Amino acid sequence: MLETEQFNKKQYLNLETFRKNGAGVKTPVWFVENNGKLFIITGSESGKIKRIRNNSTVNIAPCKVGGDVLGTWVKTQARIIDDSTGIQEVNKLLDKKYGLMKKLFELGGSRNKQKSIAIEVGF
Repeated sequence: MLETEQFNKKQYLNLETFRKNGAGVKTPVWFVENNGKLFIITGSESGKIKRIRNNSTVNIAPCKVGGDVLGTWVKTQARIIDDSTGIQEVNKLLDKKYGLMKKLFELGGSRNKQKSIAIEVGF
């Protein structure tokens, strides 16, 4: 199980996924911790999802909004959760953590046209 202590009280997680050629792509994202696992919501057609489907190995670290790392990079695995119950649960946890900020983001977000999908890291 992933050691999540360095992610406590952090707002952003830098998620590094890998292209087929091995090049890393780092993306700061909102996340939530639940029972020692970290979860992210993104659009089903996002690059993150495509890269994780190809290679489930990811690196994660707590970060600032712009991606500046605040801790240590951790190599772990990611798993896509595309069942509606799992996605709803992650969304509820994110709503609780980010509140109004999340609701405002969703109003103007580009993800509205895509189905939401969850990513579990550190299982």
